[in-house]
Amino acid sequence: MADIRPFRAVRPDKDKAEHIAALPYDVVDTAEAKAEIEREPLSFLQIDRPETNFEDGCDMYAPEVYEKAREIFDRMLSDGDFIRDDRESFYIYELTMEGRSQTGIVALCSASDYENNIIKKHENTLRAKEQDRINHISVMGAQTGPIFLAYRRQQTIDDIIEKNKAQDPLYDFTSPDGIRHRCFIISDDADIRKIEECFGSINDIYIADGHHRCASAVRVSASLPEDQRYFMSVLFPDSELKIYDYNRVVRDLNGLSESRFFDRLRKKYTVKMLGEKETYPAKKGEVTMYISGVWYLLTIKDEFVVDDPVSSLDVSVLQNEVLSPILNIEDPKTDDRIGFVGGIRGLKELKRLVDEGRYDVAFAMYPTSIDELFRVADAGRLMPPKSTWFEPKLRSGLFINLFR
Repeated sequence: MADIRPFRAVRPDKDKAEHIAALPYDVVDTAEAKAEIEREPLSFLQIDRPETNFEDGCDMYAPEVYEKAREIFDRMLSDGDFIRDDRESFYIYELTMEGRSQTGIVALCSASDYENNIIKKHENTLRAKEQDRINHISVMGAQTGPIFLAYRRQQTIDDIIEKNKAQDPLYDFTSPDGIRHRCFIISDDADIRKIEECFGSINDIYIADGHHRCASAVRVSASLPEDQRYFMSVLFPDSELKIYDYNRVVRDLNGLSESRFFDRLRKKYTVKMLGEKETYPAKKGEVTMYISGVWYLLTIKDEFVVDDPVSSLDVSVLQNEVLSPILNIEDPKTDDRIGFVGGIRGLKELKRLVDEGRYDVAFAMYPTSIDELFRVADAGRLMPPKSTWFEPKLRSGLFINLFR
């Protein structure tokens, strides 16, 4: 039974929300963050990536860097750039991208639910990456980046959301990347109780995106009183989520001639030449490949189809049947011969990387489905690296969980 609760959010003044809201800290590097802050001086990246306030080459993990984040946040809170609500509420966060909307509930989730696997993960985390956010959360005394969670849709929750979306929004703006963001408050006591009851009947919630942020928030919460062992999340129904493809590019053919490479491929896949037109795979079991200016359709042969939750993923099949045995990429997490390209960047990016000679071959994947993600997590298993790419990304700075 999932334990979620309302909270008194710290959030931007209505007129400043679109200026403060920023992409998550982990999808931009320092240079990109600095450029965004120069464009938008109120950007939350100055807090989420506090090394941007120092000279290039500074130690981004130094204590004074995290202290700077707190200093800026406290100043903006004092200046009225941020406000804190007077009462505990749930919030609604709707994102619309290319005509498709997804609407989640902003709430606090129980650290115990994470530890007891009610909130399920599908990726490993790296302690070094966790430590950065542990330091950030601890010094800030606040969790600033929401965790992206998914649950199996419930009509009652949908109805409460739709009812509350009839009111005037807290925020309604379109970010520079064309995504519309609308936020609402749920402050009615009866609605709050009903939401708590509905989630109390849900036994499985899934981390869609933000494994490191989640693990860090849970670790920090271990030092807090029991009634504060919660972390901020946005919970979305599975029916509204879209996973994009996460594609692969490989630097060389492992010493094989192109002809020999194709001979090896044909042992596991049927191979069909498509020509110069960029083409996506149409269904599970298919991959499109770009090499030497030509696209090909690869379809896994029936005898290599398996039913295992992890091994049946298209990214696993490619790894197990092509990348490892043919191209000698044993560990995609550490091998610098492989690169990963999020589907949001399109097939033109794969073509560009190959045409420019930076990589010899590109593989466009059919997207992992939300049901496949659930199946892996329910089995207590982990997905291969770079299996899912969620869009649109939740903005940081719209809701903050202050616990000091």
